[in-house]
Amino acid sequence: MRIYPKHIVSVSAYITNKNNEVLMVKTHWRKDTWELPGGQVELGEALDKAVCREVLEETGIEVTVLGITGVYYNSSKEVLTIVFKGISNSIDITKQPQEIHNAEFIALSQDNISVYITRPNGLSRTLDAMLAKDCVPYETWEARPYNLLGRMEKKKLSGR
Repeated sequence: MRIYPKHIVSVSAYITNKNNEVLMVKTHWRKDTWELPGGQVELGEALDKAVCREVLEETGIEVTVLGITGVYYNSSKEVLTIVFKGISNSIDITKQPQEIHNAEFIALSQDNISVYITRPNGLSRTLDAMLAKDCVPYETWEARPYNLLGRMEKKKLSGR
């Protein structure tokens, strides 16, 4: 009998506003660092929908997702994380108090990033998204019959 691996799939988002500030959160259980908002993908949920839902739940911010900037794996917790880049459609942050200790738009740069992000995995993911010049294609399908539900094209990302 073959045993198939089971992994947790999560998403996070590098979201900027019109001032090119980055939406960051501090959770109650990781108050030592700022991080990108995100969380676990629900069963049957498309990744792009999951990241929009998670950002909205954690911060009250509605976003437009531009594309995927990286895929990361935590082998000790068996978590696969997909990082998206996007833009904020609103400005008012309304954090979820049960989960989020603080949420802010921060003027993040390569020069000050380590002041805000203290964990190496969060630092590399955020830098990758910050410096991404393009994103990879992403499709959502249903099968039997095959039906394309959505596609994000490979594209160049602007300076935002």
